[in-house]
Amino acid sequence: MEFQDQAGFEALARLLDIARRDTGQSRRVADFLLAWHNAEENGGWDPTGLWNVDTNIAEDMLTVMRLVQSSRRYPGDLGFEREISSIWRAWRGGKPAPEPH
Repeated sequence: MEFQDQAGFEALARLLDIARRDTGQSRRVADFLLAWHNAEENGGWDPTGLWNVDTNIAEDMLTVMRLVQSSRRYPGDLGFEREISSIWRAWRGGKPAPEPH
């Protein structure tokens, strides 16, 4: 694993933890992660969310965007299907998470 990928996975782990909480920042992080999972079904992500979260959270989001770009994979393909499904249930309702697109 390259250092950039390692940093991306570490940032992703922190964001997943934040998205499981019930705060305004958590909602913005969940929106970001769920848009990556399936933007069509979950709504797009508003990049102005970057200025509505703490600086360290915004930096983690940017790091994860680099991971998304370099890996060209969905979160489930990187081993995070269970976590994304949990976040989807918490923020989008109790039905099963849609398949990634």
